[in-house]
Amino acid sequence: MTAAQQPNLAIVAHGKDDVRIEELAEPAPAPDEAVVAVRFGGVCGSDLHYWRHGAAGESILREPMVLGHEVVGEVLHAAADGSGPAAGTRVAVHPATPIDDGSAPFPADSPNLSPAGTYLGSAARMPHTAGAFARRVALPSRMLRTLPDGLDLRTAALVEPAAVAWHGVGRAGDVAGKRVLVVGAGPIGALAVAVAVHHGAAEVIATDLHDLPREVAAKVGAARTIDARDEAAIAAVHADVVIESSGTVPGLASAIRGVARGGTVVMLGLQRSGEVPVLASLAITRELTLVGSFRFNDEIDDVIAALADGSLAVDPVITHVAPVADALEAFATAGDASASSKVLIDLQEAS
Repeated sequence: MTAAQQPNLAIVAHGKDDVRIEELAEPAPAPDEAVVAVRFGGVCGSDLHYWRHGAAGESILREPMVLGHEVVGEVLHAAADGSGPAAGTRVAVHPATPIDDGSAPFPADSPNLSPAGTYLGSAARMPHTAGAFARRVALPSRMLRTLPDGLDLRTAALVEPAAVAWHGVGRAGDVAGKRVLVVGAGPIGALAVAVAVHHGAAEVIATDLHDLPREVAAKVGAARTIDARDEAAIAAVHADVVIESSGTVPGLASAIRGVARGGTVVMLGLQRSGEVPVLASLAITRELTLVGSFRFNDEIDDVIAALADGSLAVDPVITHVAPVADALEAFATAGDASASSKVLIDLQEAS
């Protein structure tokens, strides 16, 4: 069967420990929306949180929601208003919709900080913003980015998380010629390693608790890796820039210990809600710069170009690909940081 003939299976979260594979109705696109046959979807930490906890941070499931925002595929039907790519075009998806509702100011050049903005597969608002883990979805044509010839869809499935990493490394400024430490070598951390190498870092070092993430980090360009429990080795790095991508309290402590005096720590990993302990005295007396990083803006276009010309090497980050029928097993695999990096779901492959 063709992509348009198969049942429109989707991965839908209903609550804690309740994710189901369901058949959806065919998408009914608005005039500015294209119908996309999604090929690959990358399992993100937020997807795992909705599955395991029924919430991702303070975004709580209140109704069934299709998961997924890291997707690539092919346009089946172009937008009726003539906007966006033509049918048959292979595309990646920028999942954000910035909205300025006047509720809080944000920089005009940082739409990722729009407080009312939405993101595919997010329960932050009611009604929830449906994700794109489905065989066929209707998406605004402005979200679609045409993929260059020669860039295969499997690699392109990393475009969205790589854009998150690209934005995070960019928050440190120019890393060319600098020593960069990446704390936490999960999928985003490994991609941050690859981006730092692409940007000309003199040396990139990565830490993690597990062997497999450290091995992946080395494959994408880390000059050396450190067991995350080795505090002395981390403190001896004296990195110019640290990308904290673990999103944990110990990881943030390691980042502050591992950065050189006067250096910069980018908090890329999302910490838990509420108060988080931090080594403030070290940050103050070493005159460190601590900056946040949240999602991305137009960096997705730079990522696509770098993947297409081969200057951004990310393929080792993909460790598993599973058919949609095995989505729950794929989620379990993605949730085991010792056994996987990025797990992809093939929405067009049934079994």
